[in-house]
Amino acid sequence: MSVRINKYLSSIGIASRRKIDELIGEGRVKIGSKIVKLGDQINPETDQVSIDGQKVGGRGEEKVYIILNKPAGYTSTAAKIKGEKNVLELVKSNVRLYPVGRLDKDSTGLILLTNDGELAQRLTHPRFHIPKTYEVKVLGNVNRTQIEMIKKGIKLEEGITKPADVKIKSQSLPHHSILEITLYEGRKRQIRRMLSALHLHILDLKRVSIGSIVIGSLPLGKFRKLTNEEIVKLQNSHQA
Repeated sequence: MSVRINKYLSSIGIASRRKIDELIGEGRVKIGSKIVKLGDQINPETDQVSIDGQKVGGRGEEKVYIILNKPAGYTSTAAKIKGEKNVLELVKSNVRLYPVGRLDKDSTGLILLTNDGELAQRLTHPRFHIPKTYEVKVLGNVNRTQIEMIKKGIKLEEGITKPADVKIKSQSLPHHSILEITLYEGRKRQIRRMLSALHLHILDLKRVSIGSIVIGSLPLGKFRKLTNEEIVKLQNSHQA
């Protein structure tokens, strides 16, 4: 499956598409020995990409699949930002890993890390609608109208969100409510923006699953390798 190289490199957490386009424009990205041009396509299964001479994407390496329970205060991108803590600092690995998708700095929960660039690109591709479930604590009460609006779609700047699954897990009124929300798309800071549009104040946001992979009892800040069964389910999830 071919994909634009800037989209592919962004999907495996190298940097934003804008930054990748800058790297391409500066002649720092290659497919094999060929310098990449803007708009070039890559086949993650067969092509080897390098940036400044360093291989990225993991082709030919032993594939590693890890889940991390991300604490708040850590960024979830492979691009290191000066002065910011990064999720990769929490993981010991002999190969270079990339976060699959992102989880904003203030949120906690499940992050997938891998050097399998093809799988990362597939899991983040909008066509496959991989479900991601979040546990969200909000201030006060959530009414039925607000729940129905989340289910049907919320109007954001770039358009209406896809229908989501949502249920109230518990309420401790007047203090807070806990929602379980499952999304089938991945917009930037999507849940925070959706609930803000409904005038709901988020106290805590935690991702608890991606597809069939669940965070379970993994302690905050800890990681583990996926089991073989989990890897197979993950590899097959985009074909469902």
